[in-house]
Amino acid sequence: MSTFDYKHVDGKPICLDVYLPDDTKAWSDKRPTIVYFHGGSLTVGNRQSWFPTWLHRRLSDKGFILISADYRLIPPSTGHDLVEDMQDVFRFVATSLNDRLDETYSKEDDPRFRVDPEAIGVGGTSAGSLCAFLACMHADPKPKVVFSMYGMGGNLLTHQYLIPKREPFLRGREILDPQQFQAFLYPQSTHLEPISDSPRAYHPPDHDTPGYPSNPRMLIGRLYLQLGTYLDYYTGQHDPSLSAHLRSLYTTASTPLAASIPERHRRIFPQLGVSPAWPPTCLVHGVSDTAVLAEESRCLHSLLKAANVVVELWEVPGAEHSFDYTPPIEGMSYEKLFDDIVEFLARHLVPST
Repeated sequence: MSTFDYKHVDGKPICLDVYLPDDTKAWSDKRPTIVYFHGGSLTVGNRQSWFPTWLHRRLSDKGFILISADYRLIPPSTGHDLVEDMQDVFRFVATSLNDRLDETYSKEDDPRFRVDPEAIGVGGTSAGSLCAFLACMHADPKPKVVFSMYGMGGNLLTHQYLIPKREPFLRGREILDPQQFQAFLYPQSTHLEPISDSPRAYHPPDHDTPGYPSNPRMLIGRLYLQLGTYLDYYTGQHDPSLSAHLRSLYTTASTPLAASIPERHRRIFPQLGVSPAWPPTCLVHGVSDTAVLAEESRCLHSLLKAANVVVELWEVPGAEHSFDYTPPIEGMSYEKLFDDIVEFLARHLVPST
């Protein structure tokens, strides 16, 4: 694995990791590539958080390259910043990464696997899927294929994002006290420094709350959903509150919500950006997901079908959020699912397969 910075913001690098395949098959040195984005509600994580070992192993076995990329987190960044990051990471992978790889490896210790700029796909889990969808809408080159694991972005106009919650709603976890997160609430949140790397962290065994998240960013995505203000932070529209406006329409059903999204924000709502040019898509979602409702993938599936896009929706009965990280990760119950996802990617990246 090698790490490269694909851009700088305020003098700070935003990085990606490149995992070259292990195989030495005698076919083209230019290899199909998947760019992957991590989950974390867009508020926490980095390119090594929630890393999909099942995907890495299968892509490597096929001789494909896997790239795991960081992106700017909200707050203070917004979905508009994410669009720029998606454009920049795909531009870098397609036009600059091979030169950087050549600088890093010598002919003696490297089989010279490089990215095929004509065969780049994208994928993500949870919030990372939203990044992948934005890449489908805005990146150049456009991804050839996309996969989503229990992805956000299929429908951002549901009660999960708009309606305040007073009872546990996500895996039965406690309702949070906003007073403990003032630095991440508007307007204080606007004073935070841009960040693209915020790893998971937990309290040690001798702490009052052992095993509980010690990185507050691990909780603020849930807090925004609890408060019904997630879209304020995602769009950057706090005053007046976009969430409050949409909530009033949601509860009265007097106006279609999609028509009420301001024009400047429509570019960051994947459900409003579906077109026949969208790449072939594989959607996977647990039916019992309480973090990102299965309704999101169902909605996007319907929109893509209506646009005559090649799309598969595989629902996993009884599965909660992040089911593919629950030990044993490589259990018999998910082996075929993981194989099918990678076969879908391969079929559309390398049609001859």
